[in-house]
Amino acid sequence: MKPIYLDNNATTAVAPEVLEEMLPYLKELYGNPSSMHTFGGQNHRRIEEARAKVAALIGADPEEIIFTSCGTESDNTALMSAVESYPRKRHVITTRVEHPAVLNFARHLARKGYRVTYLPVDSLGRLDMEAFHEALDDDTAVVSVMYANNETGVIFPVAEIAEVLRERGILFHTDAVQAVGKVPIDVKELAVDMLSLSGHKLHAPKGIGALYVRRGTRFHPYIIGGHQERGRRAGTENVASIVGLGKACELAGEALEEEAGYLSRLRDRLERALLQSCPDARVNGDTTNRLPNTTNIGFEYVEGEAILLRLDEYGICASSGSACTSGSLQPSHVLRAMGVPFTAIHGSIRFSLSRYNTESEIDRVIEVMPTIIRELRLLSPYGKERLTQP
Repeated sequence: MKPIYLDNNATTAVAPEVLEEMLPYLKELYGNPSSMHTFGGQNHRRIEEARAKVAALIGADPEEIIFTSCGTESDNTALMSAVESYPRKRHVITTRVEHPAVLNFARHLARKGYRVTYLPVDSLGRLDMEAFHEALDDDTAVVSVMYANNETGVIFPVAEIAEVLRERGILFHTDAVQAVGKVPIDVKELAVDMLSLSGHKLHAPKGIGALYVRRGTRFHPYIIGGHQERGRRAGTENVASIVGLGKACELAGEALEEEAGYLSRLRDRLERALLQSCPDARVNGDTTNRLPNTTNIGFEYVEGEAILLRLDEYGICASSGSACTSGSLQPSHVLRAMGVPFTAIHGSIRFSLSRYNTESEIDRVIEVMPTIIRELRLLSPYGKERLTQP
């Protein structure tokens, strides 16, 4: 049985067009791009073509794109470069709801003596801008605020933040891993200094990402060795995956508006139906300013892990939070920061859609979910009491 895959914020299927573009570089075109001979040199040209396609999706210049292994490497590189570039500044600002790639690196810096400010969010997952302004000082080396949250889909005011930081001469990095390919991004208008993206979030393979670094921004490489990536990221290039990322970005750019409309319609259909058919359910996060493919719904008086196991029995894939924290028994740090009630935080499920989802798949989830929630609540003392109340 083909699974109904609604966990696309964790990873996406590789697009057939992307795979087709990659295959020659996994088979006959295996030359090293750094070689002087034509057999390897042709791969260097394909890397540069892919770089131009990635740049085009976010409005960058090709030379501002550095290929990395993933979003985590891009995030780590941006933060490390920022503190290395301004060694006298010992203050870093981020948010309480960042991806672990940023949060754990910030904690790493704190252990090394840096002062780290974690900005709060409100009950809808929106950034506290007053706290942001209050946190800034002359010792701030870098601010890292995600473009859109991976668990709730809430979009942050990145453009507003960027303007404030540019006026103060403070570096700004945004983790846009969940946003690139889903919403329009133009870094020339956005005024960010660094931006991270990851291939496997937009139908390219795992193991490839990119970091945008605005021309003129001070930069220190994170991986040191050979001359690759103009000396900014050493290591023999992953040609096949770089070519695949380029193709994925090209496809995303061609269908961005149409796909966003399609996904938001599917998401809203799913969300409305589940809120109507499942009592004591709530949407976690701002419903007016979020990614088109994401909804996070809290089902009170039931455990999220139990919901996921029952969904899996029906061949439905969803998530209770970030894929990078799925092994933890602790409730989502994002939902805790939002103050989601105890009765709902453990039963919160993220549904994240892609271009490959269909209306019939959404209808199937709508069909089985009410039964799953009711049966699980009957197994819970709080849930059973709630169901039997007159």
